[in-house]
This record gives sequence, C-alpha cells and structure tokens, in this order.
Amino acid sequence: MSLVITDECINCDVCEPVCPNDAIFMGEVIYEIHPDLCTECVGHHDQPQCALFCPVDCIPKDPNHVETEDDLMEKYKKLIAQKSASN
Repeated sequence: MSLVITDECINCDVCEPVCPNDAIFMGEVIYEIHPDLCTECVGHHDQPQCALFCPVDCIPKDPNHVETEDDLMEKYKKLIAQKSASN
C-alpha cells in the first residue's frame, strides 16, 4: 500500500528529501506522494522515512492503493531496474 499525505500537511519540506524513490513532490497546495513510486521504503529502510520524520503525523497508508509487502518489494525491484537502465 502506498502512503498518502493528508490535509494536515504543513509543507515543512522534511518528507521530500528523505524519500529514496523520489515519490514525494509539491502539489498545488501540499506535498503529495506518487503511488506508482511509493514502496513505503521497502527495499531501502525498515520503515517509511517520510512518516518517521513528519512532525505532524500526516502520512498514513493510502486505502486507495492497497499493496502487500510482496507487491511493494516487486515495485522496488522494478524501480531499481529502471534507475539502473537509465544510468
């Protein structure tokens, strides 16, 4: 399951630089997470870094993008392969 940033976001800029998949970007009003790039840090860290460092706890799991741990690992492997192919 991808994560999502809720309306409680204060645009503190803490989440974006800690995302290893570059899934976080500035939306029209608040930061947003691209669900196709979010692996909840599976393959990189033991827990999602954005949620860990968020000072207002506004980054829950996204119920609209349900994925298993295996799904997240497969997404991670594809993202790594794409990144390697582009370098």
